[in-house]
Amino acid sequence: MAKWIMVVDDDTTNLQMAGHILSKNNMRVTALKSGRAMLDYIDAKGVPDLILLDIKMPGMDGFEALSKLRELESEKGIGEIPVIFLTAEEDVNTETKGFEQGVADFIRKPFNPDVLLRRIDNVVSTHNEMKSIKEEASIDKLTGFLNKAATGAELSKMCADLSGCLMMLDLDSFKLVNDIYGHEAGDKILIAVSDIIRDTVPEGSKNGRIGGDEFVSFAAGISSEEEVAKITKDLNEKLVAKAREILGEDMNIPLGMSVGAIMVPKYGNDYTSLLKMADKSLYKVKKNGKHGYSLYSFDNISQEDKNTTAQTIDALSEIMGERSVSNNALQLDMDAFTYVYRYVMRYVSRHGIKACKLLFTIDPVDGIGDEEYADACDEFGNHLRQSLRKSDIITRNRYNQYYAFLTEFREGFISKVVDQIVETWTEKNGNKITIKYESEFISSNAGGALKVEGKHVIVVDDDSTDTKVTRKVLKDAGVRVTVFESGQALLDYIDSNEELPDLILLDVKMAGMDGFETLERLRQRGSDVADTPVMFITADGSDGAELKGLELGAQDFVRKPFAPEVLLHRVNNILELVMLRKRYNRK
Repeated sequence: MAKWIMVVDDDTTNLQMAGHILSKNNMRVTALKSGRAMLDYIDAKGVPDLILLDIKMPGMDGFEALSKLRELESEKGIGEIPVIFLTAEEDVNTETKGFEQGVADFIRKPFNPDVLLRRIDNVVSTHNEMKSIKEEASIDKLTGFLNKAATGAELSKMCADLSGCLMMLDLDSFKLVNDIYGHEAGDKILIAVSDIIRDTVPEGSKNGRIGGDEFVSFAAGISSEEEVAKITKDLNEKLVAKAREILGEDMNIPLGMSVGAIMVPKYGNDYTSLLKMADKSLYKVKKNGKHGYSLYSFDNISQEDKNTTAQTIDALSEIMGERSVSNNALQLDMDAFTYVYRYVMRYVSRHGIKACKLLFTIDPVDGIGDEEYADACDEFGNHLRQSLRKSDIITRNRYNQYYAFLTEFREGFISKVVDQIVETWTEKNGNKITIKYESEFISSNAGGALKVEGKHVIVVDDDSTDTKVTRKVLKDAGVRVTVFESGQALLDYIDSNEELPDLILLDVKMAGMDGFETLERLRQRGSDVADTPVMFITADGSDGAELKGLELGAQDFVRKPFAPEVLLHRVNNILELVMLRKRYNRK
């Protein structure tokens, strides 16, 4: 399918030139002369694959247009459209501001046709891959519904922003289908149930599968018990009819659906709390005949709770408080950690303090037994709790993962903290496990936070002055940097090390083997190495050099001398995709 590119520029000549280049290369082009026209067009006629947006326009400039575009996307519930800024400027502040607002790339005017096409192709391809990865990682493969993790994320947004009804839906007597007809028939029933739910809940609703035969739906716009009753009735009638179509007319299993529902925002807008209340209502249905619904109300509160004598503030504080506050970090189970995390995130946003998230993953070394590995995972949690401050909180995500939240934390200290944790662990326990970590800093402007912390970047450049600058910029941001002075040294390293870097920064003009030849040889060394992203850094500002680098498969092309902020933002854009790939492959 042809790419749909929207070009927004108040200069008619630029519109005509871009339109001619893109149309000639089989792309659908929509040319508009203002940011306002862009917003109105998208609102009325749909979403392009990419927008080329001029920065300097009268009335609404490119930055304001991009900001309003993101607001429109949020209102309509559509994904972010990749945007490339068009500019004739070489201003570092402009480029930095653009990246902080989420622009995908910059193209200088007047633009070279081949460079324009290559950069558009790179941005659209990267955007589609990231979108695909996120979708595959969030969709239940059998039903097409959101999986459990994605359900929590998506429905949390809906509960926070919209009015409607949160419903837990549970299949009654489904186990008998698997026992009598087999799991293949059971899967057909689950697929049919997902189709029935989609057809029955109102348009604009979202659905998730949170267990084998348990589903949850945010029914948008539902506001009355009569509507809940009708949805439940329709679900049960359609389910029985479809089950007989799949299993045969003689099917006599009492299949049906029980629904526990709660109105939003009448009882709050926190998804986790609302889900627990909907679950209480569902339990009430299951106890009283099934195939029906129960709508949560305060009448569901137990008589025991109603008769409890009110307590004083001192008594409640005594109950909830710690008997003795240790100097160790506070370890919580995931449910409790979630509530504390949400509060701290709000506090950070309100007061502008900085904090840090850390995810530790523990892997066994060769030769360690399962039992010893399990003990090491347990013991590392104790070590982590003792190593962090009492103002920090941790939780155990999986058997081999710990998630830590460090408050009032300065950005430049994370490597030192992690190194200290790992070193003291190794001194005490030896090398029975390997410890990896990911980190993310947050503050009041967390939306623009960089994700380079803890990543491994190789820099290949034969100019020692340039290397020192690049190394310092990256190391100050928490990147692990390895430097080589030649392409051959890079290839030797790749051939002798199993661990690949997250990114390679490669100079073009080097003695002996230049950057282009180095990249060509790198791509010949197998699929894993070939997939390692490469970004060229060079003082060669010619369109020919940029085009050749992009044609060889480089992710980006940065000219020397560069501004530190620009380099970090461009590195961050690449590493975001790397991170998504790794997370998805790990699952």
